Amino acid sequence: MNISDVAKATGLPAKTIRYYEDIGLIYPTRGDNGYRVFADTDVHKLAFLGRARALGFSIEDCRTLLALYEDDSRASADVKAVAEEHLSQIGDKIAQLEAMRDTLRTLVQSCAGDARPDCPILKDLARG
Repeated sequence: MNISDVAKATGLPAKTIRYYEDIGLIYPTRGDNGYRVFADTDVHKLAFLGRARALGFSIEDCRTLLALYEDDSRASADVKAVAEEHLSQIGDKIAQLEAMRDTLRTLVQSCAGDARPDCPILKDLARG
């Protein structure tokens, strides 16, 4: 398969596929003409990476997960540890976003939103 076929099959942009090759996540072969030739295993890995990235795993987490996926002697505990750490990070981000939402909601509610120049939102931002 060529890169455009793989892009269609995986839903990943060709630029992303080339990037994954550049950073060593996949290793497609090269034909005599120098073009990438993707095997079914490459397509499967790219789909795997696409799903992992859609779940928010970092590139390094993806590298770890892909290595674990390819290791038949892996311990599922190792996979679970990576996922649990990521889940914890997501929880932290959600808490931060909720705090941001609450603060912004309070600021928006305190602003009259009229023609006067006084604005509690700008005052809060300016206090740094």
